[in-house]
Amino acid sequence: MSRRARAALVLAAGAAAASCAVGPDYGRPALEVPATYREEAAAPPSAQALDTEWWSLFGDPTLTALEEEARDANQDLQLAVARVEETRATARIAASDFFPTVTLDPAYRTGRASATRPSSTSSTGSYAQEVVVPFDLSYEIDFWGRVRRTFESATAVAHASESGYRVVALAVASDVASQYFAIRSLDAQSAILDDSIGIFEDNLRLVEARYRAGLVSELDVAQARTQRSNTVARRADVQRQRAEAEHALAVLCGRPTEDFSVAAQPLDLSPPEIPAGVPSDLVEHRPDVVEAEQNLEAANAEVGVAEALFFPQVRLTGAAGLDSASFGDLVKWESRIWEVGPSISVPVFEGGRLRANLSGAQARYEEGVAAYRQTVLGAFRDVEDALVGVRLRAAQADAVSDAVTAAARAVSVSRSQYDHGITDYLQVIVAESTHLDLELQAAQIRQQRLDSAVQLVKAIGGGWQ
Repeated sequence: MSRRARAALVLAAGAAAASCAVGPDYGRPALEVPATYREEAAAPPSAQALDTEWWSLFGDPTLTALEEEARDANQDLQLAVARVEETRATARIAASDFFPTVTLDPAYRTGRASATRPSSTSSTGSYAQEVVVPFDLSYEIDFWGRVRRTFESATAVAHASESGYRVVALAVASDVASQYFAIRSLDAQSAILDDSIGIFEDNLRLVEARYRAGLVSELDVAQARTQRSNTVARRADVQRQRAEAEHALAVLCGRPTEDFSVAAQPLDLSPPEIPAGVPSDLVEHRPDVVEAEQNLEAANAEVGVAEALFFPQVRLTGAAGLDSASFGDLVKWESRIWEVGPSISVPVFEGGRLRANLSGAQARYEEGVAAYRQTVLGAFRDVEDALVGVRLRAAQADAVSDAVTAAARAVSVSRSQYDHGITDYLQVIVAESTHLDLELQAAQIRQQRLDSAVQLVKAIGGGWQ
């Protein structure tokens, strides 16, 4: 076969490989995507995009600084980055199969022939040497698309790892915001308890003075002391919760707990308006949904790889180089060597292994379809839950605010009645305890409203542009 004919054969094989690939081409599974979310059915859907640095909407410089620190130093994010690099390298390995493998294997051999065992190629007792500088070539002609499907699978896995990184980044950012708001809410609760302890200590001194004057019984003193001590215990529990939240925030920011602190500052932020977008955006942008679809695409390509194994594997092998008995003759034109030829491997009998391998690949694809659809359903549920939380916690905050005002009035009336001997001290304690509980509840609801906004951001997949 002439050199031109061999080149034509290689080109023809490449064209065949580019035009044929067994196995199914990927298509997104059918999904029922609503036009709008149920919680926003009365309002027209908005396709407004949310900035990737969504935490800036809260207008808190400390939160912004913590988010940036976590983005740079969080160890879960570092792990996810390494995972992305690993899968990208795997994809490059798969891409290398599109090209021939060429190796250089130079060798030098020398030896002496046995004098007691004559050889037809050398004199007995003689010395011989050989110098070989060969280039070996091996190339799989991808007639059935096995190489291409393998590359498709590896590329999809790499893309899935990139989406996995975004999943982790969104989880870290939302956790940082939630822990920060929890710390500031606990600061607000601690301030409320400090004020209440001061009031209850004044009450205790007043009741003790009245007891010494014989105006009230010892029961009033015991009740006032119980109220004060119970509030001190509640403040200690709030301080414990704050320390634990600060430790969790330190880990999220990649810092040792002993070197990390957040200055005390009672929470006074209001939740921003978060555009929920439209459900179709959720499928396109939410990172865990995108990750699930890319894993499904990889599983689909693996079905093609399994099908390609049923067909003959065609490889083109060749060698060229120099071969001589001495270094001096190695560079002569007459020392050149070459050989080229195809090889075909045809599966004849493998005990059902290939068919079982194909069945497994098809089953993994079906698993991926179910996982993808379940992820989408979970995403819609998360958005609806977050929207419910945003709406109803706002209503709850208004109701609790009214209750705090009414409870403050009840405290004032009960104290006046106690001072005039109309009621006993127990009524004062009940009124003051109710007012304290409602104030603490208001501080907690303020945090929950901010947390609902964060959960809505997380549910819609964070920001995108």
